[in-house]
Amino acid sequence: MKFNKQTFLLVGILLVGIIAYSFIPNFEREEFNTNIIEDISSGTITTTTIEENNQVANPETELKKEDEELFETSIYDSLLINNTTKRIEKIFTSYLVIGSDERSESSSASRGIVEGSRADVIMIVIIDSEENVSLISLPRDLLIEDPCSQNIQRINSSYKNNGCGSNAENLSAVILNITGLKIDHFVKFSFEGFEEIIDSMGGVEICVNETQREGYSFEIQKGCNTLNGEIALNWIVSRNTEILDGEKITNENGEDISSWKPMPGVSDLTRIKKQQELIISMMQRINNFSSFNDFLKFVNALENTFTIDENISIIEATNLLWDFKDINFNNINKLTVPTYNYTTEGGAQVLILNENFYDFVSSNDLLD
Repeated sequence: MKFNKQTFLLVGILLVGIIAYSFIPNFEREEFNTNIIEDISSGTITTTTIEENNQVANPETELKKEDEELFETSIYDSLLINNTTKRIEKIFTSYLVIGSDERSESSSASRGIVEGSRADVIMIVIIDSEENVSLISLPRDLLIEDPCSQNIQRINSSYKNNGCGSNAENLSAVILNITGLKIDHFVKFSFEGFEEIIDSMGGVEICVNETQREGYSFEIQKGCNTLNGEIALNWIVSRNTEILDGEKITNENGEDISSWKPMPGVSDLTRIKKQQELIISMMQRINNFSSFNDFLKFVNALENTFTIDENISIIEATNLLWDFKDINFNNINKLTVPTYNYTTEGGAQVLILNENFYDFVSSNDLLD
């Protein structure tokens, strides 16, 4: 058989296509219907309407006792007054980033095993028309009214399939109500998979002002450290962090006999700062890729970690990450919604918005 130039060209194109396809990650996809989000947000779909339609809720998705209403109706308005805001439309493209602390038997032994999936990280990435990027964190202990169940609860409790919509749709409906932002796309990652990605990249650099530790789960020295996945994740979820009091001292057997004291001010908000720092440090590594193929090899390592919504194609997701290569991550706005601490009569610790979201983004010059 004779091969002319056109045949060789066709074969070449096919080979390039096959090679390129082999580098495209096979992300898991989930449904994400913006119309359903609007219906949940407005109260068109609630657990009451589901019951009226004789749809039986899955008992596994019912709210646990600790997630039920925390307050008497008479004080809802005073506590949640800033949970209502103006709609913000046609200004940003909005991405919801969900970090799920779902753990399995292969999770770090120091972090333990828990059942179910929790939204331990909730961030909104907003990109304006000039491609300015802002990363806005919502504390998982933020008190909200869930439009589906109409219960007052922590925001991370809204990340569940409760009959009104999918996990991401329900959480996006809450976010629409309290921020006025319509989420265009969502991305979900697991902490467990994040460990694997960090290890595949040879670790991640984290800088701290004081030597700190928590039990046997981690010890990080003052200054900049390259952490493996397990240590990095243990660090960002730490709730009982200690700092070195004085000099590091060991005995003749090499055992630590230093003096340690509790780190002051450890809270959900300090965890958020760590989460932002870790994610930015990870994304900065994209700047080190010298070619698109090197980048795609990295993207392939994300397959077991990330889930994306069905409305964004694999190619679009890959190109979006590649576009981040030219971003100066030091210039990204890293913000957290303003809150204050509140203790319920039952002793539960929650966070209350002390400014509505529209005023918050306006005061940070994001609406200019």
